[in-house]
Amino acid sequence: MAEPDEDDSGRVVSTWPDPPSFWHAFTPQNIERYKALKEDYVKQQGIDEETVKKTVIRVPDIPPDLINLRPPHEPEDGKWNVFSDPQTLSTETPLSFEDAGVPRLGPGDDLTFSTQDQDSKHLDRGFELKKLAKSLLLNYLEFIGVMYHRPDDAEEKIQDLKTILLNFHHTVNEYRPHQAREQLIQMMQDNLDAKRQETAAIRGVVDRAKRMIEGLGSLEVPSVEEGGEREGEEEMSKEEEERKILERKSELWKELEEEFS
Repeated sequence: MAEPDEDDSGRVVSTWPDPPSFWHAFTPQNIERYKALKEDYVKQQGIDEETVKKTVIRVPDIPPDLINLRPPHEPEDGKWNVFSDPQTLSTETPLSFEDAGVPRLGPGDDLTFSTQDQDSKHLDRGFELKKLAKSLLLNYLEFIGVMYHRPDDAEEKIQDLKTILLNFHHTVNEYRPHQAREQLIQMMQDNLDAKRQETAAIRGVVDRAKRMIEGLGSLEVPSVEEGGEREGEEEMSKEEEERKILERKSELWKELEEEFS
């Protein structure tokens, strides 16, 4: 068996780096202590709630075991290192592909981070995404072949895969304004449909209530002449007529209760 190459710099040493040691400081007790110190500092300085919400409050002179809980200062150059890559989080001047040093795999002047190009209608981004997906699959198969035959030459193919993924991610992000508009339209339409259904239900209940009230108003008490009888009609005592009227009213009130319960 051949001896392993001691000079193999491409050997994987660790699958994933260990978390930084300062994560031990973020315990529930320390978080509560820092929160209390921050509230006391805000009260001492007379800072209003709006300022607290909009700005980052850094409490001075805190215990050493809480120093990791205090937010760090923002970099002066406005750049952060994320996995050894510099990142700019400014929303006012986002980096273009050329400034980030990423080759562009689509239409040259149309794919930028500007709002005007994001809202443009002449570019079929769905077609561009399909092309990028096919290119990603093809380059991945080529990468597998390179890793089998010439592992030392895999760096170039890895860079190709990274470029395709960055272009794919950028093209997907260009759908965000359209997605937000469509989602807002759908929410407004659902709200409108719910209001219409609620209004129709209220109108139906009002109509039924009007019909029942009209039924109550149409009840008439037949007049009985004092000391005499109606010719051609059955004789009915006054007490029995009142009893029937009360029964009819009771039935109508029960129907109203069942309708609105």
